[in-house]
Amino acid sequence: MEWFTVSGYWLSRLVVQRALGAVYLIAFLTAALQFRALIGERGMLPVPRHVRGLPFLRAPGVFVLHYSDRFFAVWAWTGAALSAAVVAGAADAVPLWTSMLMWAALWVMYLSIVNVGQTWYAFGWESLLLEAGFLAVFLGNARTGPPVLVLWLMRWLLFRVEFGAGLIKMRGDRCWRELTCLYYHHETQPMPGPLSWFFHRLPRPLHRVEVAANHVAQLVVPLGLFTPQPVASVAAGVIICTQLWLVASGNFSWLNWVTIVLAFSAVDGDAMAEALGLPAHGPTAAAPVWFEVLVLAATALVVVLSRWPVRNMLSRNQRMNMSFNAFHLVNTYGAFGSVNRRRHEVVVEGTDAAEVGPGTVWREYGFKGKPGDPRRLPRQFAPYHLRLDWMMWFAGISPAYAQSWFGPFVERLLEGDRDTLRLLRHNPFPDAPPTYVRARVYLYRFTTWRERRATGAWWHRTLEREFLPPVALRR
Repeated sequence: MEWFTVSGYWLSRLVVQRALGAVYLIAFLTAALQFRALIGERGMLPVPRHVRGLPFLRAPGVFVLHYSDRFFAVWAWTGAALSAAVVAGAADAVPLWTSMLMWAALWVMYLSIVNVGQTWYAFGWESLLLEAGFLAVFLGNARTGPPVLVLWLMRWLLFRVEFGAGLIKMRGDRCWRELTCLYYHHETQPMPGPLSWFFHRLPRPLHRVEVAANHVAQLVVPLGLFTPQPVASVAAGVIICTQLWLVASGNFSWLNWVTIVLAFSAVDGDAMAEALGLPAHGPTAAAPVWFEVLVLAATALVVVLSRWPVRNMLSRNQRMNMSFNAFHLVNTYGAFGSVNRRRHEVVVEGTDAAEVGPGTVWREYGFKGKPGDPRRLPRQFAPYHLRLDWMMWFAGISPAYAQSWFGPFVERLLEGDRDTLRLLRHNPFPDAPPTYVRARVYLYRFTTWRERRATGAWWHRTLEREFLPPVALRR
């Protein structure tokens, strides 16, 4: 079929595949470095307990069949190695069928992790990576031109990410319609970055311009993805720029980066190659018939499964970041349908005193990403994902979000569990575990310019209430 591939998008495909491989690499590294404390055999939410009696089709993946910490570690590090090989170009140096198997292996391996990750993996970008990774299986490699249908499917995925996010904002918090949400968002977002203080201190009229531009970028610009070139490339460029703005203003794991990767599927490869002084055309060999059949089957599958996210987008009760099947294919997306006006942080403290009283000295645990010490500048971690820090943000919103894991977390602090302490930036009890641990809720806000100059602090915090009274290990 002459129409099946388009050689002019070879560079677009190269960027998509290499960048997506890099995101996979970060995702597997995140899993390998954090799993023991979160979902390991002695983790806060152990996989063996979770999968006990769990039907395979409800959580398809290898860990439903067998789990051990050693097996998970080998699995995650193997995924990281395979991702690194893809980034280095290994998938373009092998036959087409081998390349497809490499991409399929990455998808299956990460799907296995997500499906036993429980609340630690209940983020929209997990499904987004899996859906993009599934489509990458059918993008082909350097031996054949990029399939037109798969490029369109990637644009359709990008459209759902952007348009869904735009709709949920307009239907959700009225501050999006009033153009005032960014009066609060940079300060109350889950994990501020090093520039978030400065973004928050921009003039309010500029914040209103930001919100209006966001509505245009998410509700109008995505329609241009389905138009002829060069309009589609311009639309993709606008999306890339807005996503980079979000990258600069906060830490959103790899959500922004996968969105940027998908946008390159709509960029005119010939024009990009010409601008970079590269060959204008890629491979022109005809695609094998078996490859065409598989691509057509995958396209039909996506078309059929698209019924559910389309219905969700059209619904007044639109839901954010939802998978309609256990394989995380053709999902619905969206973020920040509501914006917090105030930031509450759970501060965890310990003491080595034998008894607790009014004069007890408490020492604070330091987290890597979430706000703690008011004088500490927020750090940039994305696209790396600090799962515990993110869930601590949810805990500050409501204790219900932490009900399943906060007790085990505190218990491991009292035990001095090394894997749990590795998730933290600072352990105030390096020699022996504390005798008691407590948690309190503080109201955090960014300092003003005057406060910043006077105190050197980025945050001002005020104690509001108790989150967890002092607890000790049962003897």
